[in-house]
Order: sequence, then C-alpha cells, then structure tokens
Amino acid sequence: STPMSGYLTQVAYEFYGDAVVDIMPALGTHHPMTKEQIEKMFGSIPLSLFRVHDWRNDVITVGKVPAEMVRKASAEMVDEEWPAQVNKLLWEGNHDLILSIGQVVPHEVMGMANYNKNILIGVGGSGSINLSHFVGAAYGMERMMGVANNPLRHILNYASEHFLSKLPLVYCLTVRSPAKHEEKTEDNDHLATRGLFIGDDVECFNLACVLSLKVNFTLVDTPLKKVIVNLDKD
Repeated sequence: STPMSGYLTQVAYEFYGDAVVDIMPALGTHHPMTKEQIEKMFGSIPLSLFRVHDWRNDVITVGKVPAEMVRKASAEMVDEEWPAQVNKLLWEGNHDLILSIGQVVPHEVMGMANYNKNILIGVGGSGSINLSHFVGAAYGMERMMGVANNPLRHILNYASEHFLSKLPLVYCLTVRSPAKHEEKTEDNDHLATRGLFIGDDVECFNLACVLSLKVNFTLVDTPLKKVIVNLDKD
C-alpha cells in the first residue's frame, strides 16, 4: 500500500515528467529516508530526483517574525523573534512550481498538521523547529490539538505572507480517516480519502481543517484517565 502523499507525488511526476527536477521529503529533524522507504512510498520515481533535507546545514533564514507575536503565542513565556527558515534549494532553486503535498490531521504542536508547516518546519532549520515546538508546548498542547486557528499557526501564516510570497507554492492537501468495513482494501492502508484541497493560500488549508476535524476528531465529556496508542511499525 502507498501513502496518499506518495501516490499524489507519483501522479504529479507522471503528469509533469522531465519537468520534475527535485523531490524533497519534508523530514524536519527526522533521519533521511532509506532507499527501501522511498521505493515503498514513491514507487518507480527515479531515486536520482530525491533530495535530503539537512536541517542543520542546508537552511537559510528568510525573515524573522516579531518577538511581540511570539510572546503572545507562547503565553508570554518566549520573548524573542522566530526565524523563518527554509531549505536553500527552495529559495535558490529557481523552480517554476513548488508542490507541497501532505495530509491535514490533528497535531499536538501545530493544532492541525500541514499547509505552511510542511515548508517552514518540514524543510526548516533548527531555530524555527525548536522554537516552534517550545511555543506550542508553552501555549498548551491540550489547547492546541485540532484547532486550526491558533497562535502558533499565526506565526507561520505571518511568515508565509511576509517572507514566502516569492516562492511559486501550491498546496495539495488530503483529508483521510479510518475506512469503513466496506471501504477497506489491500491498497488503502485501511484509510479512506475524504477530501482533496488544492490552492495557494490559507483558505485551502482552512477548508481541509473543517473536514479533518469532522472525520478525525472525537470530543469526550471528561478527560480520559488512560489512553493506549498503537503505532504501525511502518
């Protein structure tokens, strides 16, 4: 089975062909993907097109979000500017189009995953990644989870609007949820795609969040005393 982001990357490669010159998984601080992981996720796309995001060495700071905004986002626990950082390849690669492909799901640090998080965190640097996680923790994960319009997202949106406008970014955002019995197949990871949202601004993300919250979030009347989470080894 192929994750939806991998499948959409394959579709984009089939459509654009030789015009595709770089594919960079948004790793954040995670280890580079192995050859086997790339082949499993991205199929027959040539390995020569894949670039590794080195969050320590390959980033450039393109601007800084004012300390006042960071202070507000962190419940006044952080009083410093937030560096907007991206991989140099995005900034200096002279691409005609940058497709940011990913899934919108509830996220403990960002409220809702993806959109400009894919760029500013996924291919960001240590400064932006570390400070954003601290801001999220300071604001409170229990206040953040599942909330699209939150102070940390405001920081990323500010950075997008003020510093990333020169990049030809288009976001391809999916919303998936557990498949019903009749929807399950060997190819769908037991997840069903509920929506695909494509656009170049925050409206695309906000619309995806509305659907994701509906299909991926369960509110309970009282806090749960014990939660057991099982993560698939793959």
